[in-house]
Amino acid sequence: MASPIRQLTKKQLSPDEIRQNKLHELESLLAEQDQALNKLLKITGDLNDAGILDAVLAMVKAKEGIAEIVVHQATREPITNLINNMMSAAGALTAIDPAMTEKLAASAANGLKEAEKERTNDKKIGIFGLMKSLRDPDINRSIKFGLNFLKGMGKSLGNK
Repeated sequence: MASPIRQLTKKQLSPDEIRQNKLHELESLLAEQDQALNKLLKITGDLNDAGILDAVLAMVKAKEGIAEIVVHQATREPITNLINNMMSAAGALTAIDPAMTEKLAASAANGLKEAEKERTNDKKIGIFGLMKSLRDPDINRSIKFGLNFLKGMGKSLGNK
């Protein structure tokens, strides 16, 4: 009867065997992906022909100088103001109901279409015409909306 195996020994590969295995794996991968590799080589060849690879190489070599310029430009007051304004605008947009924004945008677009239709009409509107137009429910609704908008904005401006 054979004696039981009490210890397993893992075969240690020599550095040359490891290298051979990696080369074999790479060879198999190259054979499987030959079309993708050919496309990649074509792209890099085109980039080289256009001089883009030389430009990228020069940028990599000058990375510290480029980083210094970018940091200097980004810390200028107009850029910091732009970033702060974008963050404030994004914050304001997140506070607005998307359905209201959609309705307001559609209303504004419809208003622009209506205004464009009447743009070529040279007929002047007088005081009585203006007063009469206030009785139009659509105009009255828009004016009421605008006045309420201004009131809410004024309240906010007064609180800060």
